[in-house]
Formats: sequence, structure tokens, C-alpha cells
Amino acid sequence: MSWKKKKKLYGTNKNYSLVRKLRIEGKTTEEFEMMLNSISLEELIGLKLELAANAVDNKLFGLALWQGMPFIVREAVFKYALSATRTKTECMNFLGLKRKNFFEISKNYEVENFFLNKEEE
Repeated sequence: MSWKKKKKLYGTNKNYSLVRKLRIEGKTTEEFEMMLNSISLEELIGLKLELAANAVDNKLFGLALWQGMPFIVREAVFKYALSATRTKTECMNFLGLKRKNFFEISKNYEVENFFLNKEEE
């Protein structure tokens, strides 16, 4: 049995990390992430909606929130899947998408631009 350290494999998605991107932009800290981890996703969405409503004096009329939620959630899951997998093929398998659909969705959400650092732009 060999005790050699296994080589860590990196793929094309190695620079895709939501946590790293948000920390670089100063939108999150390690302490904030620990606090965020202690609440449920439902509570987080409700809190975010309440804060958005307070910002506009509780007048969120005309927004089709109910119809828009699946798109918001899909975008979030898509970005997470890219950051959690090593390659785009692995991401396609993770999400259960076909190649054509994957690249269509990727283009719609502009994920390449989302994960670029400010220095790379």
C-alpha cells in the first residue's frame, strides 16, 4: 500500500467560488457566514424580502414574486453547482442537464462574467 499523497485534480471550474467572490467584494465575512448558516433557507428568503420591502416603504406592488421565484432559485442552484464541481461536464451531470441546455442556461445567467474577478475584467 502506497502512502503517497494523492494529487488534487483541478478542472475548469477551479476559480468558481461564490464564497471567495463575495469575500473579495466585501459582501460577506467568516462571522457573517456562520450566522447565516444557522438560519434556514426559508427564513433567509423571507428576511431578504422583508428588508427589500422596508427599503421601498413596503410597496412591492407589481412584482410577480410568485412566478419569479423558480427562476431566482434556478439561477442560485446553477451558480452553486458550478462552484461545487470541477468541470462543466461534472456540473451537467450534477444538475441532470444535457449539453445544449447547460450552455443555453450558462449564457442566459452570464455565469462566466459573474465569477470573473475585478482584476480579470
